[in-house]
Amino acid sequence: MGFNVAIDGPAGAGKSTIAKLVAKETGFIYVDTGAMYRALAVHFLNEGLDGNDVSAIEKACEDASVSIKYENGVQKVLLNGKDVSTLIREEKVGNMASKSSCVPKVREKLLELQRNLAKEEDVIMDGRDIGTNSLPNAEVKIYLTASVSTRAKRRFDELTEKCIVCDYNEIYKDIEERDYRDMNRETAPLKQAADAILVDSSDMTIEEVVKEIIKHINDER
Repeated sequence: MGFNVAIDGPAGAGKSTIAKLVAKETGFIYVDTGAMYRALAVHFLNEGLDGNDVSAIEKACEDASVSIKYENGVQKVLLNGKDVSTLIREEKVGNMASKSSCVPKVREKLLELQRNLAKEEDVIMDGRDIGTNSLPNAEVKIYLTASVSTRAKRRFDELTEKCIVCDYNEIYKDIEERDYRDMNRETAPLKQAADAILVDSSDMTIEEVVKEIIKHINDER
């Protein structure tokens, strides 16, 4: 039986960065659920679909295959056998993923793979509803968050460092809208699990967050 760690939280809270570092420190397998949803979103965009067209998205799921593999310790996200690891980080892909992840068939397609892996291996997963839905029996559940202003600033700095022209106010508004969608969707909305540990990273360094989560893991092992 695998030991499971679930990290949930809103967009821009640093879940993926933290989960990868914790996995590296503990030797766990990191399962990037957000990347899997984004890979499907790339497929939907390639098909020219509207994120609100549920029937078209459900049909498109039939022609999509998503998998994760590691090469020299680096995660590769594959869509129908093609590496889309770079494409999935685009802003338009994130927005499509936020919309399409509300479609039950999209979630069902990925959930079985995620759960089967968690049964066999020590894994750490991050997303919007890992502790409440995907891995409800996870030994450690973390709800990682930060203020909207902090998350917007982090995203602004990240894009600016890549020489991508962006507007802080637009990013702030986009994060607010995504929070609302994620928290109010009918299927598995974003919320803190009753037994999850709240970690607000607004005034914490990455190293401090990683150290705190590893402490909780060690307490339960």
